[in-house]
Amino acid sequence: MFGSPISWRGDGKYFATLSGVSNSSSLKKRLKVWERDAGAVHASSEPKELMGSILEWMPSGAKIAAVCDRKAEEEGPSIVFYERNGLERSSFHIDEPTHATVELLKWNCSSDLLAAVVRSGNYDSVKIWFFNNNHWYLKHEIKYTRKDGVRFMWDPTKSQHLISWTLGGQVTVYKFIWVTAVMDDSTALVIDGSKILVTSLSLSLMPPTMYLFSLSFPTAVREMAFHSINGKNRLAALLSNGCLCVAELPMPDTWEELEGKEFSVEPCLSATSLGSFVHLIWLDSHVLLAVSHHGFNHSNCSFQTSSMEDRLLGFYLQEIELTCSEDNAPGLLTCSGWHATVSYQNLLEGLVMGIAPNPAKKCSAFVQFDGGQVFEYTSKLGINRRDLKHDEISFSSSCPWMNVVLVGVTEPSKLLFFGLDDMARLHVGRRMLCSNCSSFSFYCNLANNVITHLILATKQDLLFIVDISDILHKELELTYENFIHVGSKRREEENVNFINIWERGAKLVGVLHGEEAAVILQTNRGNLECIYPRKLVLASIVNALNQRRFRDALLMVRRHRIDFNVIVDYCGLQVFIQLASEFVRQVNNLSYITEFVCAIKSENLTQTLYKKFLSPPSCKEHNDLQANDFRGSDASLDSNNKVSSVLLALRRALEEQIPESPARVLCILTTLARSDPPALEEALERVKVIREMELLGSDDSRRKNCPSAEEALKHLLWLSDSEAVFEAALGLYDLNLAAIVALNSHRDPKEFLPFLQELERMPFLLMCYSIDLRLHRFEKALKHIVSAGDAYFADCMNLMKKNPQLFPLGLQLITDPTKRGQVLEALGDHLSDEKCFEDAAATYLCCSSLQKALKAYRECGNWSGVLTVAGLLKLEKDEVLQLAHDLCEELQALGKPGEAAKIALDYCGDINVGINLLISARDWEEALRVAFLHGREDLFSEVKNASLECAISLIDEYKEGLEKVGKYLARYLAVRQRRLLLAAKLQSEERLINDLDDDTASEASSTFSGMSVYTTGTRKSSAASTGSTLASKARDTRRQRSRGKIRPGSPGEEMALVEHLKGMSLTAGAKRELKSLLVSLVMIGNEETARKLQHVGENFQLSHMAAVRLAEDTMSNDSINEHAHTLERYLQKVKTEQQDLDAFSWRCRVFLSH
Repeated sequence: MFGSPISWRGDGKYFATLSGVSNSSSLKKRLKVWERDAGAVHASSEPKELMGSILEWMPSGAKIAAVCDRKAEEEGPSIVFYERNGLERSSFHIDEPTHATVELLKWNCSSDLLAAVVRSGNYDSVKIWFFNNNHWYLKHEIKYTRKDGVRFMWDPTKSQHLISWTLGGQVTVYKFIWVTAVMDDSTALVIDGSKILVTSLSLSLMPPTMYLFSLSFPTAVREMAFHSINGKNRLAALLSNGCLCVAELPMPDTWEELEGKEFSVEPCLSATSLGSFVHLIWLDSHVLLAVSHHGFNHSNCSFQTSSMEDRLLGFYLQEIELTCSEDNAPGLLTCSGWHATVSYQNLLEGLVMGIAPNPAKKCSAFVQFDGGQVFEYTSKLGINRRDLKHDEISFSSSCPWMNVVLVGVTEPSKLLFFGLDDMARLHVGRRMLCSNCSSFSFYCNLANNVITHLILATKQDLLFIVDISDILHKELELTYENFIHVGSKRREEENVNFINIWERGAKLVGVLHGEEAAVILQTNRGNLECIYPRKLVLASIVNALNQRRFRDALLMVRRHRIDFNVIVDYCGLQVFIQLASEFVRQVNNLSYITEFVCAIKSENLTQTLYKKFLSPPSCKEHNDLQANDFRGSDASLDSNNKVSSVLLALRRALEEQIPESPARVLCILTTLARSDPPALEEALERVKVIREMELLGSDDSRRKNCPSAEEALKHLLWLSDSEAVFEAALGLYDLNLAAIVALNSHRDPKEFLPFLQELERMPFLLMCYSIDLRLHRFEKALKHIVSAGDAYFADCMNLMKKNPQLFPLGLQLITDPTKRGQVLEALGDHLSDEKCFEDAAATYLCCSSLQKALKAYRECGNWSGVLTVAGLLKLEKDEVLQLAHDLCEELQALGKPGEAAKIALDYCGDINVGINLLISARDWEEALRVAFLHGREDLFSEVKNASLECAISLIDEYKEGLEKVGKYLARYLAVRQRRLLLAAKLQSEERLINDLDDDTASEASSTFSGMSVYTTGTRKSSAASTGSTLASKARDTRRQRSRGKIRPGSPGEEMALVEHLKGMSLTAGAKRELKSLLVSLVMIGNEETARKLQHVGENFQLSHMAAVRLAEDTMSNDSINEHAHTLERYLQKVKTEQQDLDAFSWRCRVFLSH
């Protein structure tokens, strides 16, 4: 019992032991699980032939691993897993002969890797397995000679660090990293022991452990490299025994024939030892570049090294040239006949972190050393350490994951160096791009193999699609928010830059390029998930549209459920209309075209739905030029009506490009039914032609290439509203067609037959008139009823009276003078009812209805027109005098004393009343002229006294206004200063507000926006701040009533003060009256009064203009400068800048002061 192995669970609560079965002569053992505290047996397993004393409890506590001896079954050992309750959960074979033994078994600290020392023959192998999708993959094997007595341990804190040592004192630390098994061309190559499982993900998304076919090797695979260019695919693999194997694969489109097959790959023939590879890439189709190490016990365990090779020690960068002695048969694999020769070898002075091929130059690569230094390697020349640009392409820290990509659509292209370090920091050269990246990949459109997007997954399980142009222009911080999702600030706004990965811990393993535009994720369980980010899908669609590959773009739109309108909106309306014929020719599928037609709408998706995804095409200027040419070439296409223009262009293209067939006719009917507005009458005309051919019983080819009239009509009814189609059939004045439409739309005959029968009994013109009235086609109805004859003139008049817009057409159609006069008089009555008295009076004059014309002029206050028409009526002098007195009184009541004065002087001859009215109108110069004209000194004195009183009153008003300007401005500046101080205080609390959830933040924002300058900042609860709808309406009503009032301390006081200041300006009428008063004062000899009035008025206007300008400037600033923002300073600016403007044209130059 004391020699039994013990393995503790991670938390120390349980431990497991192996013990023999009592009273049994077999070698079977039993696993027992013990409780630490009680010392009792918790569970026991069934007896099983377990090997040695190996027992290892997984650190996570889920499984207990032991080794099962299967010699009795003539098979090699297997590893068995038990649960805590002693039940066997699963097991797997280690693919070794029967005599093999397992010497050591260890889990890593994260419980995802299991390592063992397996002894077989003369070798001890360190094997590392990984569990995924219910399968144990042998991911790595390191062979040692048996005499080395290798042992190992996992680093207790770093899950992918393994430390091994030998009896000879050699200690090796292995730092493993996970790299994706999906290559750049979407080929998945999964290492599983001595096999490589091959799957083309572009053909089928096969999840592990499934695969398309497999490659079998003599021993376990340690390292591999894949090369694919121009359809040639080559795979190089380094085996655990130090051998190199090469296989050439056929074209990917023939791989479906290889499904389920297994191919054996033979090792390459090599005269020298290749060493043990750490890194391996292809430089060219026949050249490999590897970092190999020599001089270690496990480097060349299968080779007998020569004296020259014994001198090799350390890490070497070596080129390996490959030649094949066998011919490559199309469609078959070339798995043998390869020869490997080391053509160049260079001792490395430092530790290499990674190598990557140079996509811009053949036979060139980039080598990254420990610390992030990157140098270029050229075939046969070695590493160029004198390159002055290596600092620009190096990383700031060591990056085990390294990739070099070619970017830039325009020449010259540019290389970008991407590296991911152990701290999850993604670097672009020396610039850190993302601080929480878990994996990354790239997408290209395959047109020129230039990378267009970076795809990266973050530790927050977010998938970001990054435009390479944003990286080049360094616009990442604002656009992608540092690749960190901060809460849900914009919950309603779709984020176009990232996708939430639905399963925690899923990894980005590959990308399908070109039109596939897919991202492949692998979950922790091992399942593969393929997603199609909208940003990549739209990029591939745009790429196809730029290359004018309309069919490919349409297929992608259909496959990914993108709105069809993106094809039209991205190309541009006019450009697409020009290319409509090419679009139809390429698509050449009437079902697809019909689907496209039904989806067209007037909205421009590049400005709405896909605004953040799409940018304008690069050839925009060329497109605009084409559009300008197009506008002048075809006037029938309306550039403002997208739907009708596109469908008309498609209809013409269908007639030109597609042979005549029933499907084409139905597609054309679809374009007519989907037009805006629907062209149902034209569609029914086409159906009518088909029906007439059926009635004639013609057997010509045209009839055979058309659907039946019933099929065409049902198609039209399916696309459109049945009532609209019925009305369109009535609009053709074809009652039989209307009846057929009604029957096919399943309407009750009792609803439409009596109506159609009644129409059939009418004369043709009256039938058309009745149909037009039903369809509200009033212009056609008027034409038909006029054509019906004089007997229906009353109906004609009623129609025009009910629809006044028909009067102009009626005047054109009716030529009889008597009837035309009646139409004019009816039009005049309509204009009078509409309060358009001037137009009504002119209309009455046209039909000689002078009494109504006089009344209309009087209604609109046109006294000149009234008196003119009175002259046309030849009224008596007394009647004209009475009319003039009435007009004078009416004008005074309307507040027009100047016009009333003219009537009193010209028609009534009343000088006293005329002068008084001119004084009331403040027309001082005219009042003086009339007084002197009639030699009335009394009236002159009256005008003089009135002008002096007016001047004194204006002087007082301007002085009072000057004081108000200063008062309002001072109040405004005080209110503005307090509001700015409050805003600064609220801004200091912004951090607290941002931490609130969306609803609270919205409520707080609304509360702050309504604060006055006296608000202390205390926020009420949401319940208290929420009022009823009726209360809100009442408040809105009170605000409307009190608008214009200045309420001290209210939220609107600031704007009310500014608006009140602006409203104190001199109007044009006031300036005109002021100028007239100044001239009159000079005429009557009151020069000093005039000078004083002008001085006070000028000061008021200058102060007002300066105050308004000061208020506007402070409104746009976030601070008030007590020295700069003063009325005196702005008054000086206004005096120097605006003295000569029209605003001061009322002044007399004689009174100007210097």
